[in-house]
Amino acid sequence: MPDGNLLAVSDLHVVYDENRALVEKLRPASEDDWLIVAGDVAEKYADVEWALRLLSDRFSRVIWAPGNHELWTHPQDPCDLRGEHRYLRLVELCRELGIDTPEDPYPVWRGAGGPVVVAPLFVLYDYSFRAPGATTVEESLRLAHEAGIVCSDEYFLHPDPFPSRAAWCRSRAEETERRLAAIDPSLPTVLVNHYPLVRDPTRVLHHPEFAQWCGTDLTADWHVRFRAAAVVYGHLHIPRVTRHDGVRFEEVSVGYPREWRDRPPREPLRRILPARTPQAVR
Repeated sequence: MPDGNLLAVSDLHVVYDENRALVEKLRPASEDDWLIVAGDVAEKYADVEWALRLLSDRFSRVIWAPGNHELWTHPQDPCDLRGEHRYLRLVELCRELGIDTPEDPYPVWRGAGGPVVVAPLFVLYDYSFRAPGATTVEESLRLAHEAGIVCSDEYFLHPDPFPSRAAWCRSRAEETERRLAAIDPSLPTVLVNHYPLVRDPTRVLHHPEFAQWCGTDLTADWHVRFRAAAVVYGHLHIPRVTRHDGVRFEEVSVGYPREWRDRPPREPLRRILPARTPQAVR
């Protein structure tokens, strides 16, 4: 059995010098350590490539699920691919680096706590986590605009060739659900998605209007149906551990320097397996 750990991190946002310096210091404790990267490495293609290349050189295996920021078509990025074409180019990059993606066979962790299928997912959002009081998507978006809380995805994340991000989300959810259902039913899973698979983690957001850009109700029972030993996600920039239906949900984001700079120091890499000693969770 490999003598390593299954580690996870997300929301590295290496456009910031402090975050880039943090990534440069990330190293495995063992030559058998695997690393999950749950999205939002960077906005520009070259920055994503720099970070993933560095991590793939250091860790025994790297598993990537895209965040919304990788999918932006930033006006200052020489790589001007949009929507699904941009996503597929990132998949090509990962394959060149030997990194597992949501388009590849799911790897099986056979170290301590295994065997467990590690499933990187790419499921977007469909505005079903609506703003308080909203009964329609249109009303939810209107309330967000009135509050001045609008995700930059509305300007930079293009759904091409799909007619909307919600339509892309539905397509991804259908395909991902099919693949998860085909996993050997004797094996538990670690489900990795940039967004939380259930809405509950978004309820602590300071601006509840932002939740509509944070996931979809389509995934609400996946952690139960697909035997999750743990669910790994980021996006919210609220690193913590919660439990839903008895399943451990790990928010593993680093976040922006203004968010983490004044927090007590912590190890940015979260150990997913073997499971840590149980602790108090929300």
